[in-house]
Amino acid sequence: MRDGHIHTPFCPHGSDDALHEYIERAISLGYTDISFTEHAPLPKGFIDPTPYQDSAMKEEQLASYVSILQSLKKQYERHIRIRIGLEVDFILGYEQKTKEFLNEIGPQLDDSILSVHFLHVDDRYMCIDYSEDMFGDIVTSFGCIERVYDAYYRTVLASVVADLGVHKPKRIGHITLVRKFHRAYPCEYDATNIIAHILDEMKNRQLELDYNGAGAVKPLCLEPYPPHWVVKEAVKRGIPLVYGSDAHSVAGLHQGIEHMLMYKE
Repeated sequence: MRDGHIHTPFCPHGSDDALHEYIERAISLGYTDISFTEHAPLPKGFIDPTPYQDSAMKEEQLASYVSILQSLKKQYERHIRIRIGLEVDFILGYEQKTKEFLNEIGPQLDDSILSVHFLHVDDRYMCIDYSEDMFGDIVTSFGCIERVYDAYYRTVLASVVADLGVHKPKRIGHITLVRKFHRAYPCEYDATNIIAHILDEMKNRQLELDYNGAGAVKPLCLEPYPPHWVVKEAVKRGIPLVYGSDAHSVAGLHQGIEHMLMYKE
């Protein structure tokens, strides 16, 4: 039992639930292996486009985050494996700064995820999963929803093939996050070919896939990231899948797990 995608009280848009509460709840649920993957500090010079600029932890918090988890890792080592990780944003135009950051922090990490949350449009960046209203603004900026989907998947593909150095994350996060609001914004975009291309490139680079349960509990999504047809394509290629609750509170641990269990059956 492994959860490879858990957030912490260091997340400014999450809960204040204590780290030891996450750990003890994970143990009670039967997990033997968990990764704390807090949102890494955004690249220097990048301005968080969300209203409260709360997408990630601050750079000055990073040392404390690692230090506290190192202590908890030792404290609980007889009960559960704790991996110290980060969820790193892939942002077009900031590849070099991201590579420099990973070169610095990488040796201190046990695990990490590379995710796309921001799209570049009209010389600015927008966050695709912040809110239903902001997603509507993104659609307006791109001109139609199909262009949003295309830009998202092309950015995910860019993240997969990008040279981010030896400490580049080995797992690609929630590759269908663009579908978070698909029940409010139906889309006819056929992602079959580009997702196949993404998975082929992941296979070539021996990357893992985040099988993220958070989408299954989002009211305008109600499916995991990615849905089962993508999972089947990943399995066909021998790409390892790692379940991630993407919990931002203790209550969020185990969310969406039934979708993975149903697939296994």
